[in-house]
Amino acid sequence: MTYIKVYWHHTSPDDPVLLYSELDAERWEVRKVEIFRDGREEFACDYVSTGSTRLGEAPVPPLEEIAADSEFEPSEISKEEFEEVWSRLEL
Repeated sequence: MTYIKVYWHHTSPDDPVLLYSELDAERWEVRKVEIFRDGREEFACDYVSTGSTRLGEAPVPPLEEIAADSEFEPSEISKEEFEEVWSRLEL
């Protein structure tokens, strides 16, 4: 598994500003957490989702491709960092 965090720089109150994803070997999202400017956290996995958050319909592109758009600031993170965020959720 690969774990990523992406800061999304924008001004829309309806879109998340921070996204965490757990990716399988083909880069399909397995679990995702979206954090909004107001502190709200929504999530998705194969058996449940909240709000408008859904798993991607295509594999996640490489970090270099994501970073080519100046609105996005992606980085690879540890499993532990992802699990810390995931454990805060009320499943």
